[in-house]
Amino acid sequence: MFITMNRFRVKSGSAADFETVWLTRDLDMATERGFTAFHLLRGPEQEDHTLYASHTVWASREDFIAWAWSRNQVYRDVSRSKPLCIGGPTFEYFSVIQTVTP
Repeated sequence: MFITMNRFRVKSGSAADFETVWLTRDLDMATERGFTAFHLLRGPEQEDHTLYASHTVWASREDFIAWAWSRNQVYRDVSRSKPLCIGGPTFEYFSVIQTVTP
């Protein structure tokens, strides 16, 4: 399993617009090989921003790369949201070492 995240510091007063960008975008990834889940996360509010993260789960790193880099999907959607953010997104990725389920 492979997990990707983008963290965004959304300017105070821009949270509703930022959420609209994400909630109205094309989710073509849902039909891609290896795609498991997508989450948009809202974190704590600070004086000048609210922390958000987009979180995707893929069967493998290769599946994610085949989708994102060949079609440049990650940066297309992120670039639409930059005026709403403080700085650019912080991209992170993780290989899953352990999963515990009920």
